[in-house]
Parts: sequence; C-alpha cells; structure tokens
Amino acid sequence: MRKYVIIPAGGSGNRMNNALPKQFMLLKGKPVLYYAIKSFLEALHDAHIILVLPEEHVAAGQEIIDAFFGYERIKIVIGGRTRFHSVQIGLEEVEDEDSVIFVHDAVRPFASHALIERCFKEVCQTGSAVPVIECRDSVRLLTAEGNEAIDRKMVKLVQTPQAFHGKILLPAYRIDYKDKFTDEATVAEAFGIRVNLVEGDEKNIKITRPADILIAESFFTT
Repeated sequence: MRKYVIIPAGGSGNRMNNALPKQFMLLKGKPVLYYAIKSFLEALHDAHIILVLPEEHVAAGQEIIDAFFGYERIKIVIGGRTRFHSVQIGLEEVEDEDSVIFVHDAVRPFASHALIERCFKEVCQTGSAVPVIECRDSVRLLTAEGNEAIDRKMVKLVQTPQAFHGKILLPAYRIDYKDKFTDEATVAEAFGIRVNLVEGDEKNIKITRPADILIAESFFTT
C-alpha cells in the first residue's frame, strides 16, 4: 500500500511577531519544517512527501530540500487560500486511491516514529487515525447565557499527523469548503465518516508563539 504525506506549510509569522513564517524559523540551526519532513522520511521509508507552499515561499522550501534531502521522495506544489484548499491541491498528487495518506502540520517538528506508526496501524485497521492528548486544564464553554464548566475528561486536544485511507480522504475533499473545516477530521466527518482517535504525544507540540521555540529547544537536551 502506497503512503503519502501532505505537509501544508502556508502559515505566517504573525503570532511570532516575526515576518518570517513559522515553518522557516530556525530550531537548533535548522528550519522547523526540516524536522517535520525528516520525521516522515525516516519513519516511512517508502512514503512520498507532498510539500504544499504558497508561491512566494517555494524558493525557501527548495532551499531546505536542496540542503538536506533531495527530490527523490519530495515534491513541492503551490497551495490554495486556506488549509482545506492546500490539502485539496496536495491530494491531486496522490496517484493511487488504495493508499494511506497522512496530513501533518509543517510547524510540528516532533512527530515521533512511534506516533506515525500508531497512526498507520490504525488506518490499516479502521480507515482513519486522529492523534489526541488529554486536556489537563479546566475547560469552560461559552453559551448564550455566559459560560459553563465542562468535564475535561470529555475533551481531547487534537494533533497531527491525521491519517486516512485514500478511499476516504480523496472523496471527502471533493465536498464544498466550509469555515468549520479546521483539520482533516472535520472534513471527513462532514462527508459522513466517523473518525477514530489514537494516542498522541505530549512532545508533538505546534510552534505558534515565541515561547514554543524555547520549549522545543529544551527537547533537544532531555
């Protein structure tokens, strides 16, 4: 069964107070995106990486590939106006419906081999795999009357990679875009697919704010 990894990398540096997009910021001397790509190339030796970039950042993506990887298993395509549209464009590069398709945030540099393997095994068994971790904070839901407490045991925090069988994800992404589509799980559910959760990884953090870079750097010494 063929394996594809779509990495939409269209984020900006707004929340980092930096003109440089987060995926190109340096983490221990290498771009954050480098680590996201490296994880999958090492964990899945036969996977094809589809890197989806805004046109203005294609050259930066090419520099990373030229410096560290080569193009044997990586292809760059130009993305769309939202994450949904970028993934949709990436899916056009999938040549075989009988495949496993991972979609991973470009700014999650620590997807472990164990996590990737858990997702792959779950897809082979059930068709979908969405990694989640426990919510450790108290949670409140905003309501028309104000807000109310929610049992945090009923809340999970969603990560990537999210993985699906091609026969699920390819047709799911042919539906019309909606603002509520924040990840692949919400698209699959709108298509009528019940997604399956797998254990995520606490270290699989998303780099969105300056403090996240400091946290990420600390992982190299633990």
